[in-house]
Amino acid sequence: MPPKPMEHPARKRFGQNFLVDQNIIEKIVAAIAPQPDQNLIEIGPGQGAITRPLLDKCPKLNAVELDRDLIPILQNKFQQYSGLTIHQGDALKTDFGQFYQEHNPLRIIGNLPYNISTPLLFHLLSFNKQIRDMFFMLQKEVVERLGATPGEKHYGRLSVMAQYHCKVQTLFLVPPTAFRPAPKVESAIVQLRPYDEPPYKANNPSLLSKLVRTCFQQRRKTIKNSLKLFLNTEQIGQLTIDLTLRPENLSVEEFVQLSNQMDALL
Repeated sequence: MPPKPMEHPARKRFGQNFLVDQNIIEKIVAAIAPQPDQNLIEIGPGQGAITRPLLDKCPKLNAVELDRDLIPILQNKFQQYSGLTIHQGDALKTDFGQFYQEHNPLRIIGNLPYNISTPLLFHLLSFNKQIRDMFFMLQKEVVERLGATPGEKHYGRLSVMAQYHCKVQTLFLVPPTAFRPAPKVESAIVQLRPYDEPPYKANNPSLLSKLVRTCFQQRRKTIKNSLKLFLNTEQIGQLTIDLTLRPENLSVEEFVQLSNQMDALL
């Protein structure tokens, strides 16, 4: 007889909502289109709803799971898959570079907990040179922030930095009924594909990151106000970007131009 499946209640402190809708699962896996020998990493496999169809297409898979109690459940459920390696740990503290293989970049997949999705996305962007693409289930509002354009209410630091590093594509919405327990918000699937070279290249990516963070921390103030933390009055006078604009009105290209002009003055 096959082993009896273990039960595991969703835990609020881990932001757990387990995907149970088979149609949505198939749609996600079809979008990912995993192939044998690819370098797949799953963040937060939960009870393995997407894990099994991924393993069926690509028998080698690394999974990062924070909840210790889920590990034996996953090991029991997938004991016939010798290529599954489960790493117990916090994805926010995980060095994803450890999974990189030359000529076989990472394909990262995850149903990300809403409470850590933004810091986790920034963490993952730091490995962008080692990543081929990422597919995430996120709160719809976070996906809207990722793809927002200047002037839209969701446009902010996450929009600029994600779009600097990656091509962002919203794939489809996922209703609350697809989960157990059902969250109070809509979700969406997004694909992030890091650029080999950004369309607009920052000469000093660290300065660009600091500039964008500082500006959006004071998003109701003009760009000029934020620049006083970086440059003196004479240096600010040499910039060619319209400094009377607020950060929400500056495009990714303009942030890069501003960063490069600042870098030349520092």
